[in-house]
Amino acid sequence: MHDTAIPNKTAAGRDEIESRARKLAANLRSILLLVDGQRTARQLQDLISGLHAPVDALDQLVSLGLIGDAAPANSSTVLEHPAPTAEAANRYSVLYTLMSDAVREHLGLRGYFMQLKIERGGNAEELLALLPDLATALAKTRNAELARDFEQRLRTFAQA
Repeated sequence: MHDTAIPNKTAAGRDEIESRARKLAANLRSILLLVDGQRTARQLQDLISGLHAPVDALDQLVSLGLIGDAAPANSSTVLEHPAPTAEAANRYSVLYTLMSDAVREHLGLRGYFMQLKIERGGNAEELLALLPDLATALAKTRNAELARDFEQRLRTFAQA
């Protein structure tokens, strides 16, 4: 994959995030989570080393059909989205996984639109901005205590 290409998740990739049907290795899953249609292949490669993923992780995801053909980035796109640090990438990955798991476990089909919002979150801050909405949905479908504990646990993690 060319360094200036901007990979996107395919429908199969989005489905894999939701269903975990292929049982991807944790480091490949983390890279798949980071593919957002905004980071270049070079930026993702920089993250791969911090996540201890295989050097050819992007190529593996392409061969599995989880990320699609990438369009070349224009220079303004590259400048607008600097590569996040490995710590920021890890924080995003953990928040994304915890929030997606909560939607799947507690909201089921009612959480479809919430999951779409989570999918669009490009960094930890955007995911944290969704946390009050997710907590409200959890309180409605389960109970307020579970929602409060979940929100507090994620905010504590994000501040660490």
